[in-house]
Amino acid sequence: MRILFSCRPAYGHLFPLLPLANAAKAAGHDVVFGTGEKFLETVRDLGFEARRAGISIGDAEAEAKRRHGEDAGFAEVGITMFAELLPLALLDDLTPLLTELRPDLVVYEQSDVGAGVAARRAGVPAVSVVIGRSMPPELLALAAERLAPLWGTLPADAMFGDACVDVWPDSVRDPGTAAVPKVFRMRPTPFDPDVPLPPLPADGFVYLTLGTVVFGATQVLRGALHALARLPVDVLVALGPGDPALLGELPPRVRAAGFVPQATVLKHAGLVVHHGGTGTVLASLAAGLPQLVLPQGADQFVNAETLTALGAAKSLVGEAIRMDAIETSARELLDDPKPREVAEGVAREIAAMPAPEQVLEELVSWAG
Repeated sequence: MRILFSCRPAYGHLFPLLPLANAAKAAGHDVVFGTGEKFLETVRDLGFEARRAGISIGDAEAEAKRRHGEDAGFAEVGITMFAELLPLALLDDLTPLLTELRPDLVVYEQSDVGAGVAARRAGVPAVSVVIGRSMPPELLALAAERLAPLWGTLPADAMFGDACVDVWPDSVRDPGTAAVPKVFRMRPTPFDPDVPLPPLPADGFVYLTLGTVVFGATQVLRGALHALARLPVDVLVALGPGDPALLGELPPRVRAAGFVPQATVLKHAGLVVHHGGTGTVLASLAAGLPQLVLPQGADQFVNAETLTALGAAKSLVGEAIRMDAIETSARELLDDPKPREVAEGVAREIAAMPAPEQVLEELVSWAG
C-alpha cells in the first residue's frame, strides 16, 4: 500500500506521525511525506521520500498579519492562518500530488486540514492524527465557517476530519473526538531523535524544556532554571533546536543540551517542568512523572488545566510564572507522592493502549 503522510514543516507536527510512518515502512508499505520546503531534508534524513506541499506556519502568520495588521488578535490572525491560508496552500500542492502518487491512504496531523480536503476530493481514505486538544467552541465555530467552502459538507469536527487516530488516554481524553465517525485509539509513542544521550545526573533530576517552538523564550527558561537551581536536585535543560550556549553561565547543578532522546531521559527524571505541549505532556504521563506546566501558547493552557484538575501536575500561567512560584511548586511536586501516583495510574492506561503497529494494521484494513 502507498501511504502519504502530510504535516506542517515543524517538529511538533512531524514527530507525532513518525510512529505510524516507521511502522508502515517496517511493514513494507511505500511511505511518502508531503511537507513544507524547510523540512524536506529533515524528513529525508529520517529515511523517507519527501515532496514539497504547503507553506510554513511562519509564512502564513506573516501573510495574516499583513492582511489584518500587526496588532490584530488571535481570532483574526490565527483563524486566517489555520482555516484559510495554510489549508488552501496545502490543497493547491496536494491536489496534483495525489493525482501523481495515487496513494491508497492519507495520514495527516490534525491541524493540516487541507490534506483532509484534498483526500476527500480525490476519493482517497484519510485519517488525522490527534496532536493537541480541540479549540474552544467559539474559535471552532469561526474556523468551521472559514473551512466550510473547502469541505462542502463539514464533518462533525473539521479539525479531526471523518476519521482520526486518538492518542489521549481515557483519564485526559479530549471530548472533541467523540463526534468523529471513526476513531482509532493508539498508544502515544514518543519519537526519540537519533542524537547522543547527554551525561545524565543521578536519577530523580528535574527535566526542563520549552519544546521545539517556544524554546526561544529564554527569559522564561532562564528564570525557571535559576529557580530550580535553588532546590537540592540536579537539573537537565533541553533546548531542542536552540543553542545551549545562549543560556550563558549555568548554576553548578544545572546542565544544558539541544535535542535529547526524551523518552530515555524521562526514565531517569523525577519531575518534568515544561511548556505544556502535547508531546511532552503525554511522554511525561507515559513515564509516570509529575509535571509543572508553564504554558506559552496554543492548546498548552488547556493541557495545563487538564493535568492540574487530574492531580498529576501544577501549573503557572502568565504573570504567575515567577521564580519564587516555580521553586515552591517544584518543591511541592517533588515532596508530595500524590501527583506521581496519579501519573503512574495514567501510565498504566497508556501502556494498555494499542501500539502503532497494531493501529497501522487497522488503518490498512479500513482503507482497503
